[in-house]
Amino acid sequence: MTTLETAQTDKPLRRVAIDPVSRVEGHGKVTLLLDDDNRLHQVRLHIVEFRGFERFIQGRPIWELPVLVQRLCGICPVSHHLAAAKAVDQIIGVDRLTPPAEKLRRLMHYGQMLPSHALHFFHLASPDLLFGFDSEIARRNIVGVATEYPEIARQGVLLRKFGQEVIRHTAGKRIHGTGAIPGGMNKSLSVAERDELRSEIDQVVTWSEAAVALARQLFEQNQALHSRFGYHESGFLGQIRGDGALEFYHGGLRARDADGHTIFDHVDYRDYNDHIHEQVRSWTYMKFPYLRALGSEAGWYRVGPLARINNCDFIDTERAEAARRDFVAIGNGRPIHAPLAYHWARMIELLHSAETIAALLDDEDLLSDDLVTRGERREEGVGVIEAPRGTLFHHYRVDEHDTVTMANLIVSTTSNNQAMNDAVRQVALDHLDGQELTEGLLNHLEVAIRAYDPCLSCATHALGKMPLEVELLDAEGQTLDRLQRDGSGAVTP
Repeated sequence: MTTLETAQTDKPLRRVAIDPVSRVEGHGKVTLLLDDDNRLHQVRLHIVEFRGFERFIQGRPIWELPVLVQRLCGICPVSHHLAAAKAVDQIIGVDRLTPPAEKLRRLMHYGQMLPSHALHFFHLASPDLLFGFDSEIARRNIVGVATEYPEIARQGVLLRKFGQEVIRHTAGKRIHGTGAIPGGMNKSLSVAERDELRSEIDQVVTWSEAAVALARQLFEQNQALHSRFGYHESGFLGQIRGDGALEFYHGGLRARDADGHTIFDHVDYRDYNDHIHEQVRSWTYMKFPYLRALGSEAGWYRVGPLARINNCDFIDTERAEAARRDFVAIGNGRPIHAPLAYHWARMIELLHSAETIAALLDDEDLLSDDLVTRGERREEGVGVIEAPRGTLFHHYRVDEHDTVTMANLIVSTTSNNQAMNDAVRQVALDHLDGQELTEGLLNHLEVAIRAYDPCLSCATHALGKMPLEVELLDAEGQTLDRLQRDGSGAVTP
């Protein structure tokens, strides 16, 4: 693990902040401590938003959860919608949906992969990749991409549009829909909706193939930089299908170490707490998960597209599988650890999603009304899904009145927390240490963070007491009294 935080110096240090980190979902900042010679002594990624979803959904009826929790995010609401629905399925005693209901949920989920992955690659990441990390800031944005690469920008917009239409037809609307309900789905596709999507899917597959080719080209044309930029090695975690295939909706958990050796495989995700713990640190609201088998220092891991492509044995759609084989070949038998390889892996998943949607649209079950089933009630449920950014856990307990008494969420970006911190430290050491700081150099740190496509607003949850400071002022604004509460809950004057 790269670290600057143990450096000791008698020299005064100055603080430089990137606040906020741009072109990501949510609010975060990076701070650097430097001496007079611009030598780095500390680099940290701080998540400064606090979202209390785990607390304020307590006391709510379980029936609300699939709709309520997706308000965590406007980019990946379907992931929260489906993870919560899967957890509530278990609470009402449903372990297997009807085939039409599961296929409709899968269609919705793969539909979300398209706009989320396209948004990140084409709108948020491509300005850095196309123009260079040091290019002028007025050009390094989506307007610059649309001006100089209009066809690339157009394809990104239309890929997003198609995915949002898939979501609208399955969930009722493009953002914060209501399609998944406890035990199934509340609507099927009409023939007209199915045929509308069918009429466009071949073009979407073609554009997705072009996106894979572009991501590969951008990586390979500067492979020396892209392979080492923010480089660090870690384990990987994700869901896997029973036969080892890439799986987004439902599978067992697989974890591999940095060398690709299996730590555990096909673990029932309802037992996640036996394998994953979380640490809390005072300088950020985002937790630090780790694998219990390896301990808190060595057990941190990555999730998301790079982890999933490294973890799976194959992809069950032809074109994405061919792309996966080209991708893993650059690792020469070892997992690929380069953070910038996330973009290439993400586009392979985009292609797989398009191919899967094409296959689903030929299934007559999407038109069926056999959508809901029921079982024997339980008091606890765990729902896990592969969100665009990685493995997402929703865990709930309820009382005899079907009221939520406990909620625990491990959000994809949280699992990548240590990786993002290590990436920005390594980039700082390689590119900023001892240099005169410029906007372009500071953007290198943001490039490393963007590779993970973090959703910072999803990922901030608290353990214990939220730090708080209260001041009592008189009418003239003078302080009469002050109390502070730290992260452990201790109150001091």
